Amino acid sequence: MLLAIDLGNTNIKYGVFDGVKMVASFRVSSRISRTADEYGSVLVGLLSDSGINKSDIDGIIFSSVIPALNYTICHMCEYFLGITPIMIGPGIKTGLNIKAENPREVGADIIVNSVSAYNKYGGPIVVIDFGTATTFDIINEKCELLGVVIAPGIKTSLEGLVNKTAQLPMVELDAPKSVIGKNTKHCMQAGIIFGFAGLVENIIKKIKKELGVDQIKVVATGGLGEIIAKEVKLIDTVDRTLTLDGLRYIYDLNK
Repeated sequence: MLLAIDLGNTNIKYGVFDGVKMVASFRVSSRISRTADEYGSVLVGLLSDSGINKSDIDGIIFSSVIPALNYTICHMCEYFLGITPIMIGPGIKTGLNIKAENPREVGADIIVNSVSAYNKYGGPIVVIDFGTATTFDIINEKCELLGVVIAPGIKTSLEGLVNKTAQLPMVELDAPKSVIGKNTKHCMQAGIIFGFAGLVENIIKKIKKELGVDQIKVVATGGLGEIIAKEVKLIDTVDRTLTLDGLRYIYDLNK
């Protein structure tokens, strides 16, 4: 079995694949202060709860946007599972041609999502990842990453708003029935959800105009993708396993 690890700014997502089928997935919070022993004991417990023995794992691949945790995760894999993982980075085969001025600046999450989206849906395609940041990856029909748009994350923006004001509370991220709020909670929800929906719609329209196309596949992923997809008709598909599937594709190219 393959263990795919997506190390994000907020959470670490794990996916276990038996061939091409994902048989288990779980997530834990990303904390630099945690040790390899802490991450390892939690991981082994989660595997066990899913009916998977750690000896069933014979391959590991991971992507990371937190360099300070890379050694910890590598050490965890080697100590608890006896496997040195493949890490997404320079020298790894992906099949993706990156057209950035400096390809080394492109985040591992963007590379993995782009590879996954192209393999699952073809190109041209736009991938929107609603994570700690909101990223738009633009891939053409030749599997070339033409460029990226990076905007603030939805939850990140809400937390910034709450932390910088004296009286605004943390609210649930859900769309209210009306854009015109009648109480503080609904006012904030309208601004965050409908505001980001407008941001997403406008950026997609500008991408289509710049590429000179009328139609382009748009795939959303990330925890809040489903909420925004309900408000933006230009989003065709929500794929919650896009990143983990992409790690499996890349593992098959490099194993």
